[in-house]
Formats: sequence, structure tokens, C-alpha cells
Amino acid sequence: MTASASSPDRYAVVGNPIAHSRSPQIHARFAAETGEHVAYDRILAPLDGFTVTARDFFAGGGRGLNVTVPFKLEAFELADQLTERAAHAGAVNTLWIDAAGRIHGDNTDGIGIVRDLRDNLGVKLAGARVLLLGAGGAARGALLPLVDAGPAEIVIANRTEPKAEELAQSARAAATRVTAAGFAGLAGRFDVVINATSTSLDGDLPPIADALLKDAGFVYDMMYGAKPTSFLAHAAICGCAGLADGLGMLVEQAAESFFDWRGVRPTTGAVIAAIRAELAAR
Repeated sequence: MTASASSPDRYAVVGNPIAHSRSPQIHARFAAETGEHVAYDRILAPLDGFTVTARDFFAGGGRGLNVTVPFKLEAFELADQLTERAAHAGAVNTLWIDAAGRIHGDNTDGIGIVRDLRDNLGVKLAGARVLLLGAGGAARGALLPLVDAGPAEIVIANRTEPKAEELAQSARAAATRVTAAGFAGLAGRFDVVINATSTSLDGDLPPIADALLKDAGFVYDMMYGAKPTSFLAHAAICGCAGLADGLGMLVEQAAESFFDWRGVRPTTGAVIAAIRAELAAR
């Protein structure tokens, strides 16, 4: 699967904005580790020009794309074939083209969070009671891989309970019990609490009781930064000792994309540590 030395296979991340993306750094490290001969760039697509940009990339010999905001729904529509988790999520963050010219779509965000929690952080998901905060795209992308990890129950909580109920309904054929609630209706102890809302981007908090965070076994925020997110900082004040942000999820979802493209799964620990060190040095 390795290209000749003179012609690396071309990949890129496409979004708007895109200058902040760490994907080129991450995939360069993956390529160096695995010996895969690839080139990886950033592409700034016009807000109304994702489909044309993606098709031009593939027509020009590009092999695969990572897709970030705000184009994941358009990537879903562009794909000719979808993985099960992408079909369930209704959004795509990974595209690739096969020899017959078919464009495949995957959503690797959910498996990224599962691998970070279970493999990197040692959090037991099998048999656990999990609280998933939010019912938007991030929660939808995470739900099916979380169900596959075998928790006893997943409670989806959202400001508007009907939206949480709709998402819960989509996963109720699974062995895991999946229920829905409004933020005010949450009760009991959770082994794992996952913030899939965007509140941390604004330094805000989802409106849940402090006792839920105090009693939680582990609290995870999909967002990340140089300092603890507002959600994690508040959970620490509430008394929860098990805390992690979404940096590991970022790297793990990239590793799954790399596997989709190359058939090789890179290791992630050194990449997570390197980015964490860079953030700390700022």
C-alpha cells in the first residue's frame, strides 16, 4: 500500500476555518512511525464550495480527506458508501476514494473517544452507567461506538428532552439500555460523564447538578485546550478526581482515519504526549 518514493499518496484536511488544524502534524507523525509514504495538507474550502473542493481533490489524484466543521453533513451527502457508524451519525469526518472511483465515508469521532477512554485512560466502559450530555452532532457521532463498548446503560441528556429521546431511540435495538432525559431530570450515580455539548467553547457549563459531577467515577470533555476546560475545572471543584479532555479523542480519531486509508493503525501515545507538551509550553 506504500506509494513510490517519487509520488506520495495525497491526503488533506478540509474545513473553514482550517489554519488551526493539528491534523497535518498528527498524520506526519503517523506516517513517520508506520513508514507509509504520504503527503498531508490543509485545504480551506469556501463555505458554499465543499463538494466542488472535495471532488476536485479526488479528480486530481487525492486519496483521502479528513473533514472538519462546517462540512461533515455535506461530506455525508457526498459519500457513495457509508460505514455503519457514519450512517448512524448522519455525518462524515473521513472520506476516501477506491479504485472504482467510489467515495467512501466514515465517522471516526466515536471510536476515537472510546479508545481514549478505554485504552489510554483505563476507564471501564463495559457494564458502566454512562451519562452523555448533549444530543447534537458530537453526541450522535459518539453514540454507536459507545454502545458497542458494552455499557449497562447510556443516559442521553439534553436541554430539549425530545431531541435526546430521538437520539436514544436510534440506538434502542442494542443490548445496552439507552434512555433520555432533560438536564433537570437526571438522577443517580454515573460511572462516566461525557460532555458532548459545545458549552466549554464559551467557558460555559451544561446546567446539571454539581452532585452528579461529585459522585461521578470519571468526567470527560470532548473539547480540549492548554488549560482545563470550564467543564473539567468545575468538575474538579465539585470533587471529581478522574478528569480528561478530548485531546486523546482527537488523536485517536485521526489514527482510525489513517487505518481507513492505509490499512495500518498507528500508535497514539507519543503523539498525544507531544501535543500536550506543546500546549503546556504556550
